[in-house]
Amino acid sequence: MTEPKPNTPLIPPTSPSRNLPDFKKSVKLKYVKLGYHYLITHGMFLFLSPLVVIVAAQLSTFSFQDLYDLWEHLQYNLISVIICSTLLVFLLTLYFLTRPRPVYLVDFSCYKPEESRKCTKRIFMDQSRMTGTFTEENLQFQKKILERSGLGDSTYLPEAVLNIPPNPSMKEARKEAEAVMFGAIDELFAKTSVKPKDIGILIVNCSLFNPTPSLSAMVINHYKLRGNIISYNLGGMGCSAGLISIDLANNLLQVHPNSYALVISMENITLNWYFGNDRSKLVSNCLFRMGGAAILLSNRFSDRRRSKYRLVHTVRTHKGADDNCFACVTQEEDSEGKVGVTLSKNLMAVAGDALKTNITTLGPLVLPMSEQLAVLDELEKNLQLSDWHMEPSRMTLYRFGNTSSSSLWYELAYSEAKGRIKKGDRTWQIAFGSGFKCNSAVWKALRSINSAKEKNPWMDEIHHFPVDVPKVSTI
Repeated sequence: MTEPKPNTPLIPPTSPSRNLPDFKKSVKLKYVKLGYHYLITHGMFLFLSPLVVIVAAQLSTFSFQDLYDLWEHLQYNLISVIICSTLLVFLLTLYFLTRPRPVYLVDFSCYKPEESRKCTKRIFMDQSRMTGTFTEENLQFQKKILERSGLGDSTYLPEAVLNIPPNPSMKEARKEAEAVMFGAIDELFAKTSVKPKDIGILIVNCSLFNPTPSLSAMVINHYKLRGNIISYNLGGMGCSAGLISIDLANNLLQVHPNSYALVISMENITLNWYFGNDRSKLVSNCLFRMGGAAILLSNRFSDRRRSKYRLVHTVRTHKGADDNCFACVTQEEDSEGKVGVTLSKNLMAVAGDALKTNITTLGPLVLPMSEQLAVLDELEKNLQLSDWHMEPSRMTLYRFGNTSSSSLWYELAYSEAKGRIKKGDRTWQIAFGSGFKCNSAVWKALRSINSAKEKNPWMDEIHHFPVDVPKVSTI
């Protein structure tokens, strides 16, 4: 979400369900300390920079005679010359060694499936009924979930799920994966004019489909990427894996200069459609849809001018040490041996706790220095989200459904298509995932995004949004 504009209305106090928890009472101080740890660890160059500026300012006041007198003095004081030179070399070396390498988001693309993959809520219910695997009670349960889900009638499902009867298989799952990954990458290469051989780092994240050869190997083979590419395939990490991939790419770009990193975030529906009657596993069927995104990152200084954003911070929070958090999203078999993803009833409570930890850690990194001493108060006061802030998320859910780790990029694409991104704006991406994890990334816009020149899945229809999404949409 982008930073709030000065005239953006906040949620009125009469909406208690949208208010954040009381941070002062519920967040441990250690997470605030952790935020300051990030600030100190990654901010050494911030403390050296003022010293350099002060020295430069002082030298600028010297006259030619002052400089001549200083030279005369140093000629007869060899020890002072050696000490000053050594100190200067040490400070410059320390500065360049501790300065983090800037990472730029050159561009990104979101996959838009073909029209034949569209699935209305009515089609969804008809298909579910025709499979013959669901009880009448659970068909009504799915209908109730769909009517309250916030999904529209233009989301997408893979061919294997829409077929009658459905024919999920490894072949069909690979077919879906190839369509999503290659579709997003082709558009990204066309937008950036980057050649496949230029990619030095490749990271693919997909939680529930992890074939052999891996998805990253499929990309390398299809685009004939170079033999020394550094590639990773992240699996089982849930909807927050997209930001984990960004964090991993950021760390790799710190030690591999002059490099491009290609990140692909997606989920695979074909082999993960649940055909049983355990209600805790049926919710995923109703919410998750086909989609994916490709992101190009660079640490090349020459790419700064054409890049859209600079990565400012990433913060990762993992609550897996807590048994309740660990078990709240689990892939498992039901009593009949059918595999699905179970969502526990305490999922929202777990997510809320992870969110509190994450934003309390993030606060010291992004709040102005004048607000650092009152960080908890500022978080509590400033993070109430208005309808304006929530619009990209709600419209993405309505138009594309929950596309898992790639949803963040459809939301950012919506903001760009609406012309909301201005130079200097900071954008906060936050995602939750199984484990249980909450991850954040903060980007700074390097230029204003001209929506008229953008190519993304919203552009042909952005004039229709936002739309009113009723709390209950009768099927």
